[in-house]
Amino acid sequence: MPATFNQPIIEEFRANGGKVGGPFEGGDLLLLTTTGARTGEEHTAPLGYVREGGLLLVVGSAAGAPRHPAWYHNLLAHPTVRVEIGAETFEAIAVPAEGARRDRLFEQVVRAAPGYADYQARTTRTLPVVALERSDPESEKGAREVADLAGKLVEVHTWLRSQLRHVRVEADAHFAERAAYQSPGEPPSPGLGLQLRQHCLAFCETLEFHHTSEDAHLFPALASYHPHLAGALDRIREEHVTIARVQAGLVALLADIGTAEPGRFLTELDRMSEELRAHLDYEEESLLPVLAEIPWPPAPPAPDAAESATA
Repeated sequence: MPATFNQPIIEEFRANGGKVGGPFEGGDLLLLTTTGARTGEEHTAPLGYVREGGLLLVVGSAAGAPRHPAWYHNLLAHPTVRVEIGAETFEAIAVPAEGARRDRLFEQVVRAAPGYADYQARTTRTLPVVALERSDPESEKGAREVADLAGKLVEVHTWLRSQLRHVRVEADAHFAERAAYQSPGEPPSPGLGLQLRQHCLAFCETLEFHHTSEDAHLFPALASYHPHLAGALDRIREEHVTIARVQAGLVALLADIGTAEPGRFLTELDRMSEELRAHLDYEEESLLPVLAEIPWPPAPPAPDAAESATA
């Protein structure tokens, strides 16, 4: 849909807690914000959705157009997306379904919203079915309320550790599926390739953002108020560079996950996992005592004297 058509729907959605009128009245609608594959800019699209267990399913129908919608290409490049549903906003990892799972989910979508069958009939391309998997730390079981910057750091680290375990489990399943193929000829693309790729990319992007934010904002502030941390901060920065190199190698392997050599991929993943765990442990050991003294979220700035006088 063109931006001129979408914008009034987006504004009405946000103004009315997720409710809109017109042709979408009474329908299940969410807002999906993706990051442009080429521009890096945010783009928001209103999309119908279907619930499947704890997942939200959206379909790249483009009303049966011959090409996938732009938001689908965006999420392949940047799997972490923002979802608005009702009055709630959260981050999710967008994972296109493949193979038999895609077909099964599309059948469920059609049962809930038969119009998607008409869209599929209009085009020769297979309409993508994308599962939106909630990924923000608040969705983790046992998540606690964060009261200081130490708690915030642990929250982010806990998410990174859990995602790394998730990626390892999916990698094992992906290569086991490939190895189990016994028929003659080239094996078909396994159904976990995109799933593994999307989770890996989401993990890598989050890790890069976390490290960049620390280097640019947190560490300079800590160095100025706590000079005794200089050695620890220098070591952590050096480890960021090392982990970034390993991460870049992993992303390069993902470019062709369907034919990636299992031993090499898993070796890189295990090496990164080992280095990252050691890095996170050292960072927590070095910084948590100081960060525990800093409230989170930060208190709003106090009004200056001029504002107080005119209030």
